[in-house]
Amino acid sequence: MSEQTIEIIKQIRHQHPGNLMARHFDEHLYRQFDAAKRQRFDQMIASGIENRDSQMGIYAMQPGDYDDFAEMIDPMIRDFHAIKGEIRQQHDWDTTAKICDLGAIDPRLKDVSMRVRVARNVANFPLPGAMSRNERVEFENQAVAAFDQLIANPTFGGSYLSITPGSAHEISAQEYERRVAAHQMFKDMSADKYLNVAGISADWPHGRGMYVSSDQDFLVWVGEEDHLRIMAMQHGGNLNALFARLHDGLEVLSQLLPAFATSPAYGNVTSCPTNLGAGMRASLHLQLPKLAADMDNLKQQAKQLGLAVRGAGGEHSGAGAGGLVDISPSARLGVTEMQIMQRLYDGTAQLWAMENR
Repeated sequence: MSEQTIEIIKQIRHQHPGNLMARHFDEHLYRQFDAAKRQRFDQMIASGIENRDSQMGIYAMQPGDYDDFAEMIDPMIRDFHAIKGEIRQQHDWDTTAKICDLGAIDPRLKDVSMRVRVARNVANFPLPGAMSRNERVEFENQAVAAFDQLIANPTFGGSYLSITPGSAHEISAQEYERRVAAHQMFKDMSADKYLNVAGISADWPHGRGMYVSSDQDFLVWVGEEDHLRIMAMQHGGNLNALFARLHDGLEVLSQLLPAFATSPAYGNVTSCPTNLGAGMRASLHLQLPKLAADMDNLKQQAKQLGLAVRGAGGEHSGAGAGGLVDISPSARLGVTEMQIMQRLYDGTAQLWAMENR
């Protein structure tokens, strides 16, 4: 299939220049791969070939893929993350160094909906795109054992909700839909054409579920695009408290699970290269009725502040009631967790000033 693959990628590069896999595909390197390595790489780029409108066009299948295919993938990563120099991911979780309380910007921002999450994959399993059904369920069982200890911890408590058929923790279809509607549980992945071709949504819903703390402010998704999506959610304005809650839970979980997969250059290993580095997405919902009246213009203004703007219903949706939008820092790779928090705070302050001037 190699010659056919090369020709198809050339076509995609011409017809869909936004597909970063096709844009940076190195035919010379590809021809140097032996049969086994070429087969691995073909699996990684299958979604980008089938879905020619993909932005990234490649998913990692094994924790070591970013090292094994560094020459091929690095230009794609640099293009997406806009990095030209050395890539060296550092981490900083010191939430006491600088206060980022939105209430100091305006008392009206003391009760916004805030969420911060990180993606993590353990090093001793294939990444979700290459997992078998048995591996998905086996990993879920290991995660459940860790959650049992969280549930016994009064700081967390809560329960585990599985959608794996036959699981001891299985919830009803109605409860699953209720949790999805509440923006707690992830949606049915089998409807996603990108994840389907990548193998990430295979065996749905086996090996999938969610831990939720008793206060419903700390959640962990199991078996979505990455092994784990770990998140803290709050209504308020204190970003320091939000990030500290996430870090506390992440620290506890890291002691209860196998070691997380990391890369010396790229930080936390994730299925999609867009999430490398801190592996973090921090966001809040903000009502900007004047600015949101022109979403295209708002997105451009936010981009200049290092932010991405989505509609209240997520990507590709429009603004919600009262001009409600979702804003989040764009940078993930090469920035620390606290730099992401600071960018969200500063960006919110700047957008709020623009809205109210």
